[in-house]
Amino acid sequence: MKLTVNGTEHEVDVEDDMPLLWVLRDELGLTGTKYGCGIAQCGACTVHMDGLAVRSCQVAAATADGAEITTIEGLGTPAALHAVQDAWIKHQVAQCGYCQSGQIMQAASLLDLNPEPTDEDIDIVMGGNLCRCGTYPRIRAAVHDAATKLKEA
Repeated sequence: MKLTVNGTEHEVDVEDDMPLLWVLRDELGLTGTKYGCGIAQCGACTVHMDGLAVRSCQVAAATADGAEITTIEGLGTPAALHAVQDAWIKHQVAQCGYCQSGQIMQAASLLDLNPEPTDEDIDIVMGGNLCRCGTYPRIRAAVHDAATKLKEA
């Protein structure tokens, strides 16, 4: 099957029901997307598929065949960070950091769909991404900051 990941087309020979998460990590070596719970409840494995945030642990490889996938590695670069990545650094969101790639991908998707989210919007959308360190106030502040930066761009 063919997957376009971060703008590069890949031909992968995997079982149709292999989770996209394992294709990304084990077949393509993109380890920024994390395994958390395996049941789509924590959000650590969040990536974009055709522009929408999805839990890659529950997306079968066959479902992703032909889709445009963006992982944390494809969101921005060290020289040109995405506004969400920049805001995450500015607000020092990460503590342990394990959930952060999923948090960032969810936040970027939120801002694509809702460029001016309220606190309630952020809490609802980001609430499905768990952070054991409890950095939710910093996440909310970073999302607002990123929204402002994207609006000014």
